[in-house]
Amino acid sequence: MAPISRRLSISEALQSARETRAVVIGKNNLGEAPGIFQKQFPGATPIIISDETTFGLAGAALSAAFEGAGIPMAKPFIFTDPDLYAEYRFVTQLENALRQHNAIPVALGSGTINDLTKLAAHNVGRSYMCMATAASMDGYTAFGASITYQGSKQTFNCPAPVAVLADLEIIRHAPTDMTASGYADLLAKVTAGADWILAAGLGIEKIDQQAWDIVQGGLREALNNPAAVRNRDAHAINSLTEGLMLGGFAMQWTKSSRPASGAEHQFSHLWDMQHHTHNGKAPSHGFKVGIATLAITALYEQLLKMPLDKLDIHSACANWPDEKELETCVRKEFASDDFTDKAWEETRAKYVSRAELRAQLEKLRQLWPTLQEELRAQLIPYTQLKQMLQQVGAPVEPEQIGISRERLKKAFVQAYYIRRRFTVLDVARRAGVLHDCLNALFGKSGIWPI
Repeated sequence: MAPISRRLSISEALQSARETRAVVIGKNNLGEAPGIFQKQFPGATPIIISDETTFGLAGAALSAAFEGAGIPMAKPFIFTDPDLYAEYRFVTQLENALRQHNAIPVALGSGTINDLTKLAAHNVGRSYMCMATAASMDGYTAFGASITYQGSKQTFNCPAPVAVLADLEIIRHAPTDMTASGYADLLAKVTAGADWILAAGLGIEKIDQQAWDIVQGGLREALNNPAAVRNRDAHAINSLTEGLMLGGFAMQWTKSSRPASGAEHQFSHLWDMQHHTHNGKAPSHGFKVGIATLAITALYEQLLKMPLDKLDIHSACANWPDEKELETCVRKEFASDDFTDKAWEETRAKYVSRAELRAQLEKLRQLWPTLQEELRAQLIPYTQLKQMLQQVGAPVEPEQIGISRERLKKAFVQAYYIRRRFTVLDVARRAGVLHDCLNALFGKSGIWPI
């Protein structure tokens, strides 16, 4: 049974955080950074980690605040590569620099800077502080860093920051596409929750009530005014920022991205691993996730129309491949990619025998009427979801991020293979109905007719 959620405040959720001890969200509060730093890192020397653009916007003010408080600073580490992204070679660059001293990193930036600093600091045995400059993703307070390594987008286990400061004036004036990206990332918690309901219902992964409350309790409220978010309304930006921070706390609590990430994130990771670019650069994480959230919602709507309580289990089991057949399929699917071994590793980790499949499908058939009700209550209809993304200024068609309809259709198949997490993709494949759903979505009368 899907859990009933209660709304938690930032301070209540902070009590569940395993690493973060202080979160300060406020207006024009950059001057509070030295006091927070001194309290959490008494006697330590700070070093600002940033990129050229962000340091130019806020680096001088932050440095002045530390100098004004009489706190000696190490020379800032500024990434200068114009193609900076969350890739392991940049972690290595920062790690090498940090090994030259004992200063505590202060990450000044958004997602890329935070993830690079988080992993590099962990690798040298240090905690760090984060200065959030945009409401662009939920990783500020999250356990783990999402980094591309050897061609594969991977989540590396590393602690969240000890302290996070978010200046809402800086965040409010961040580029609108960054804010829209963060909104899309928050919206993905809707389908991520649906996937968790499915996994719990079928006995795959129990829902953690605390994590559920942290993410889902205030989610609808944080999402309810996308137009105000686009217009930089202070209250709407505050709600969005808090919602993203809460997602990170839930991941700290569970030491897993499950509370905030489902099949929609598998699409984004797939495109990352395939080194996808559009107009010469990679689309933002949130924009990829936003398109994928629409895709997964559309899949759910097709699935919810089906009488799976009358599923032909014998046929589904008969068509289920053995491990050898599946490995051949995976290696053929990704023959031109550089992460074939990783895809097979993830696929093999969640493989079930035909006997295990039969037991799962019998449970699905028995619980389907109840699951239908719970999933419909959790999901936001596709048309409404699309309107929300349009209002915030996020892409709503795959072509807007350089993904053709043919490639989007293929992603429903490929995304299943790259993560062991149980999602709606697993249910559709195991029940043998994925291709029927895709034929409906990409057929002449579907959402994306090819």
